[in-house]
Amino acid sequence: MAVEAAGPIIEDADLTPQRIVSELDKYIVGQDDAKRAVAIAIRNRWRRQQLGRELAEEVAPKNIIMIGPTGVGKTEIARRLARLIRAPFIKVEATKYTEVGYVGRDVESMVRDLVELSIQMVRGEQTALMREQAERLVEDRLLDELVPAVPEKREWELEGVGADEAVEASRRRREKVRQQLRSGALDERVVEIRIEEKAVPMAAFSQMGLEQMEPSFQNVFENLIPSRTRERRLPIREARQVLFNQEVDRLIDRDKVTQLGLERAANSGIIFVDELDKVAGSDSKFGPDVSRQGVQRDLLPIVEGSTVATKHGNIRTDHILFIAAGAFHGSKPADLMPELQGRFPIRVELQDLGQEDFRRILTEPEHSLIKQQMALLGAENVRLTFTEDGIGEMAAVAERANRMTQNIGARRLYTVMEKVLDDLSFRATEMAGGHVTIDAEYVRAQLADVMKDEDLSKYIL
Repeated sequence: MAVEAAGPIIEDADLTPQRIVSELDKYIVGQDDAKRAVAIAIRNRWRRQQLGRELAEEVAPKNIIMIGPTGVGKTEIARRLARLIRAPFIKVEATKYTEVGYVGRDVESMVRDLVELSIQMVRGEQTALMREQAERLVEDRLLDELVPAVPEKREWELEGVGADEAVEASRRRREKVRQQLRSGALDERVVEIRIEEKAVPMAAFSQMGLEQMEPSFQNVFENLIPSRTRERRLPIREARQVLFNQEVDRLIDRDKVTQLGLERAANSGIIFVDELDKVAGSDSKFGPDVSRQGVQRDLLPIVEGSTVATKHGNIRTDHILFIAAGAFHGSKPADLMPELQGRFPIRVELQDLGQEDFRRILTEPEHSLIKQQMALLGAENVRLTFTEDGIGEMAAVAERANRMTQNIGARRLYTVMEKVLDDLSFRATEMAGGHVTIDAEYVRAQLADVMKDEDLSKYIL
């Protein structure tokens, strides 16, 4: 689970519903009802924190069900929201879980994954705070490998100088080498460093099923694995990162990081449960649907608020925000267990995307597809220009392809864009210094073979 950059920091008190919607508008076109719903849910979190402790414990999060086909922005709204408020966020698919007693992941594991991510986020923040101090320590360790702070006695005796002169000469050499280290002049020089690591990689234990054990047993096994120190010869460029990680491990208070991570997951965490519609409805007697109701039953206490054991400690789920989503083509939210329905009081329906929406998606978001492609080919010194009619033609093709085949929403634009720029991307190195204009004629020429053959377009677009 990668931890993504949060972007510009906005203080919680400034995150009014209007501000949240305005920030989401920079990346997501339309879907105003869904944006309003998540904005209110997040603002209610801040409002709860202003209450007295006793009353705040009684205020439950306003969990949301987003209803809409694939590719209309359900996941992107939740993901961008989490980045905006710097909250731990995970996306899970309801169909990946099974009822307790069946082979597969149990529902509680989604909370454990959230805790792991939250601790990673806190560790990243603590690393940033300790970076300057850790880098100084790394520099000193590298200097010690290259130029000892105090030369051995036999060295300065052979040179015929006194101890004080030898130390001063060593200090001058160290300062010279320090400047070389900072400038990168010594990055390829090989040094020998000591690395502490587990004698048996944890990945090996994961393959043996360790992650399926109770958290307390996981800790026991991890503590039983002995550590070992070994020497490695690495270029300074690589050794610097290894030593930095070691110094950060020494500087950071692990207990504090764990505690802050647990608190952040419990009070700010967001779990996005996709494909909820796939576990709605009654169980079939045969096949893989046998645990639908079981998954709902296992999910219910977590959404209601319960204590989940993790290897870092227990966490209450009372104030985690759950955002569920699904197309609900063959089922409806009313097919969920009544108790589970009651834990998702907010329902919003996202609209299908049309040609005008696709045109806006190509141009308006802060990191739109067009801006991405211009930047990518700009790296090859090829200048791209998209005309209005070219953008309109790509939007029209995407809308037509969705209508002719399966509707995959805005994801169709990725396919169309890649097909339009396929030849250009392949030959970009040869075209350095060139300028290409993507207009309607260019788009039609690149897609001519595909669009004239309806059967072929079903496979390619």
